[in-house]
Amino acid sequence: MDIHTNIPLKNYTTMKLGGNARFMTEVRTPDEVQEVCRNAASQNLPVFILGGGSNVIVRDEGYNGIVVRNRIPGFDIVADEPGATTIKIGAGENWDAAVKRTVEMNLSGIEAMSAIPGTAGAAPVQNVGAYGQEIADSLVSLEAYDRQTDRFIVLESADCGFSYRNSIFRSTEAGRYVITSITIKLYKTAPAPPFYAAIQEYFDEHSITLFTPQIIRDAVIEIRKNKLPDPEVTPNTGSFFKNAIVEDWQLADLRKEYPDIPTYDMSDGRYKVPTGWLIQQAGFKGQTLHGMHVHDKNALVLINESAKSYADLAAARDEIMGAVRDKFRILIEQEPLEI
Repeated sequence: MDIHTNIPLKNYTTMKLGGNARFMTEVRTPDEVQEVCRNAASQNLPVFILGGGSNVIVRDEGYNGIVVRNRIPGFDIVADEPGATTIKIGAGENWDAAVKRTVEMNLSGIEAMSAIPGTAGAAPVQNVGAYGQEIADSLVSLEAYDRQTDRFIVLESADCGFSYRNSIFRSTEAGRYVITSITIKLYKTAPAPPFYAAIQEYFDEHSITLFTPQIIRDAVIEIRKNKLPDPEVTPNTGSFFKNAIVEDWQLADLRKEYPDIPTYDMSDGRYKVPTGWLIQQAGFKGQTLHGMHVHDKNALVLINESAKSYADLAAARDEIMGAVRDKFRILIEQEPLEI
């Protein structure tokens, strides 16, 4: 296991901004995770686990610790029942490649999360989701190294504190666990309506009435291609802001002034409001601020067009958040993690 020093993190994150990591290494086994974490603890070094770098923002001062790139492989069927298959996936596996394999097995449960960049181990951290599916729906359990107790543990899905784009891994227990594998349960039944609105619209436009995991995957990839720039080509982190969540009384007030405000009923007295719509109504869609371009097709996405620093990104972000707050009395949140 090689340790590298003074590594530019902009080369390992898709926004292409930020300073250097004091140290960086790669791990390919759980034992290597334990070894590097023990060594870091003995030197009082902070540790940050990096997957694909597509959901991480790096500050200009960089990271004064060790960045560990998780590359633990694995894709194993652990149970095969008449109606379902349970699969254990190494945390370092490419997420979309894993989704593709499950779709080729004609399994349903994560096909709508196709084309999301990053690694399998990162999926539970922010409870990755798209088009009506999220990892919390499929996750059975995960294996992780507990840095606090220096041992490997298994966490059941219920232990992960999943909520909208959140979990214990980025809230109450941030930094404590290093996920080494995830175990998911997928189903052999065909996907059935009702589908998420964007998918249903795609099916209607293309007169699709037969539904399989592959057909869902193909639709999602095409939809994402048209509304989300490829981070491999255009520096961005996908959706930069979480969709807003409002109480029913807040929505009632908003509808008095904005009767056409789009919403998604969360069935718990709260409603999801598309933050892209809020940003667009605030006049930012297609605009460039401090070198950051608000995507012409999806105002949730900030593209690094000519920004030179994290400070540029922060200035653009804060300007957008402030304008949305002033116009709608809604405080929107950044989605990517920040180090």
